[in-house]
Amino acid sequence: MGLLDRLKQRLSKTREKLSDGLSALFRGGRPIDDQLLGELEELLYTADLGPIATELVEDLARMHKRGELKGEDDVREHLRSTLLARLDQAGGEYDPPADPTVILIVGVNGSGKTTSIAKLAHRFQNQGKSVLLAAGDTFRAAAADQLEIWAQRNGAQIVRAHKDGADPASIAFDAVDAALARGTDVVIVDTAGRLHTQKNLMDELNKVRRVIEKRLPGAPHETWLVLDATNGQNAIQQAREFTAAVEVTGLVLAKLDGTARGGAVFGIKDALNLPVRYIGTGESLELLEAFDPEAYVDALLGKHLGTRTSQGA
Repeated sequence: MGLLDRLKQRLSKTREKLSDGLSALFRGGRPIDDQLLGELEELLYTADLGPIATELVEDLARMHKRGELKGEDDVREHLRSTLLARLDQAGGEYDPPADPTVILIVGVNGSGKTTSIAKLAHRFQNQGKSVLLAAGDTFRAAAADQLEIWAQRNGAQIVRAHKDGADPASIAFDAVDAALARGTDVVIVDTAGRLHTQKNLMDELNKVRRVIEKRLPGAPHETWLVLDATNGQNAIQQAREFTAAVEVTGLVLAKLDGTARGGAVFGIKDALNLPVRYIGTGESLELLEAFDPEAYVDALLGKHLGTRTSQGA
């Protein structure tokens, strides 16, 4: 099964909202008019495109007045090209640039952060890379326990505190130190997901970053924010708080299979101008996909008129 087919299957709730919704709007050869465009705007909002929905429909209305839209296929093709332009990023697998490559993971508890870390580690291991996990969420003991269970089952290394409330920066330091000594390829550092105040979050995350950089200049090489896609547009404000606290370099969007609000990807990308690195499309470890903008848009809109050339895994 190619990437496009996998995404169609796993993003079925959002695809049914958008693609099937478009088909319903044009059922019976219904012509494009102001009423249809109004219903289309409502449809895009329910898929959680947010303010982008209005911009898309205003653009379609101008095209219609110029006689450039003949029907459903034209609308789909315009939506496809516009949404792709909104994403404005290359897709594909992340290639760790150094040995070790250090990836700092941030996000609130409940966003899917711990599960996403396990999935990322599993993915890197399947590529033949050795992985070390740093259980830096010392605020929530269950986070370290979950990571350790996964590590034991899958043969990954882990560095964790011996007692609750330990300094997460010291755990990150020890993890990077161990990776250097062992020749480990990738270090994934978990962090506490609490948001007591923005200042406390900023202080803790920046301390972790400083300590990592002190042990390994140039690290962390990436800082990825995990967002719960079921939060839709609400995830944008959460993301803004994190990006104000630490230099985020990419996004991991979890739980996309469980939402009809997958359109929020476009609003999040538009608001933050950060690349989407991976998307979670299910609970098992294998259900994490390297983000491919073209495949994602085609999976949501369906009925792509052009010729796809990339359906690879």
